[in-house]
Amino acid sequence: MLTKRIIPCLDVRNGRVVKGKKFKDIVDVDDPATLGKFYSDSGADELVFYDITASNEERKTSLEFVKRVAEEINIPFCVGGGVSTIDDFTNILLKGADKVSVNSSAVKNPQLIREASEKFGAQCVVLSMDAKKNDEGSWSVYVKGGREKTDLDAIEWVKKGVELGAGEIVVNSIDEDGMKNGYDIELLSKITSAVNVPVIASGGAGNMDDFVKAAKEADADGILAASVFHFGEIKIKDLKEYMKKQGVEVRI
Repeated sequence: MLTKRIIPCLDVRNGRVVKGKKFKDIVDVDDPATLGKFYSDSGADELVFYDITASNEERKTSLEFVKRVAEEINIPFCVGGGVSTIDDFTNILLKGADKVSVNSSAVKNPQLIREASEKFGAQCVVLSMDAKKNDEGSWSVYVKGGREKTDLDAIEWVKKGVELGAGEIVVNSIDEDGMKNGYDIELLSKITSAVNVPVIASGGAGNMDDFVKAAKEADADGILAASVFHFGEIKIKDLKEYMKKQGVEVRI
């Protein structure tokens, strides 16, 4: 059985790590390199950094923090936000990131996924999706940091993304983001059943059982969280020991 990955998510704005609820009420947390090193030393399996306002502000990801993070940590990390060209992929990977995440730009130009996958390999291309449930029970894809609804169905979009060459999917539930009520198990289960690449759960962690459910009930390959880690509510070492006791394979 493959081990499940625990992945702290660091939302970056103006060079600082921040956190909010449902993509709003943003508060300052820490410096990206400092927090990245702390998580690396604490047993995190990977890190994800999102420049959360880059797409909405129509600018590139700030690369200065990427280089500093790479110098401080010894685990894989992914960077996203404002990535819209192959040159963006190249620049981020050259600064030391292991993977690049695309979201809004992939919706606008799906061929970016194919081009990046062909040039850098599928393992470097992460399709991140912000999804919100509709009244009739389906999920729609949102772009620009969750601000703008699209006509895309979430399940169909991730299937297309994998066909184009995405090597990993991050599923972020806007409904659950920062609410600490648990991950959207229904949505995650539909996606893990629909694609054959690793799926990362995002949005909603409140306690250790939420991580166990995402791993066991939704078969998520990685479980991503932010505020419960940032504010010291859950320590990664304690979480992994708890998950192992619950029968989930993790790297300790």
